[in-house]
Amino acid sequence: MDLQATIRKRQQRWERFVKPGAAPGFMFMVRCNDPEMPAKVAQWPSLQKERVEWIWKSYQRQLAGAAWLEDDFIPNLNMLTGTEIFAEAFGCKVHRPQDNMPFALPLIHSASEVAALPVPKLSTSTLAYLFDMADELHRRDPEAVFRLIDIQSPMDIAALIWEKETFFVALMEEPEAVKELATKVRQLMIAFLDEWFRRYGTRYVAHFPDYFMTSGVTLSEDEVGTVSPDMVEEFFLPELAALSNRYGGLGMHCCANSRHQWSNFKKIPDLRVLNIIQPLELTKEAFRFFADGPVQMHWAPVASGPVATWPGQYPANARVIIEVPVNSKEEATQAAQALNHLPSRGGQTE
Repeated sequence: MDLQATIRKRQQRWERFVKPGAAPGFMFMVRCNDPEMPAKVAQWPSLQKERVEWIWKSYQRQLAGAAWLEDDFIPNLNMLTGTEIFAEAFGCKVHRPQDNMPFALPLIHSASEVAALPVPKLSTSTLAYLFDMADELHRRDPEAVFRLIDIQSPMDIAALIWEKETFFVALMEEPEAVKELATKVRQLMIAFLDEWFRRYGTRYVAHFPDYFMTSGVTLSEDEVGTVSPDMVEEFFLPELAALSNRYGGLGMHCCANSRHQWSNFKKIPDLRVLNIIQPLELTKEAFRFFADGPVQMHWAPVASGPVATWPGQYPANARVIIEVPVNSKEEATQAAQALNHLPSRGGQTE
């Protein structure tokens, strides 16, 4: 079997499936823990070499799995980044606990500080070392696709840079300062993404969840859970639209309770993939609500019973990505065999 040909075929299936207006159907990824993989390396800049070696070993294990498991997973180079990276580039200090993810500490506390905050130069910012890591990995396998770094929306990053209590007050009392900060964040984000896609191409796996994209940008949008729909329309949607329009589509993860924002999500231009984490009890409603829109990959499983019946339990006009948890290689193979030849696989019979 030509493994690279197999992976290219999977990528082509993803490209057709995520394209706006594609036929309804499903993609699937079987989830089985790999006991041979060591624990992840802490996401610290000082552990750059160790992170590269962990990423490379993980990628090799993924390739080995793709050789025997016929699902839609795309092996990728997982960059091991967290939410702090863009805030840190603006000057935020970062707390790096021994047993958890790093997180940024706020830098500014008032609207008066926004104007004086410069947009960092990419080449001299704390983001630069990520390119050093990626260059080494790309050198080892130029055909490998990366898992994109952890990107929050411009407004979410602004809410990391600006201390939260006064940030939310400023949404009402100093809206222009909030918009100015979000614009500065977007400028740095664009500089990073333009260079990233120039070096490594526009085919990649999203940071979370791990679906495959051939264009566009993927990010997390979480602060929408704490504000009104009108505020999302004024502050958040323009930033999301700007990024979607620049890169040719958007994939979005939201772990906030966002039911009150679902109508706003439909306003995002060229929203390709949507991942909603909560509220869990409304997952079935989400699949119906967005059935004619983006590909959906929500947290809580809707289907039950034999795995071959799962695709038929989603709305007939929806495109869904199904995760199949298993406990063994045998279970993984059986699940893949049950799903592989269903007519709605990838939106069409292959």
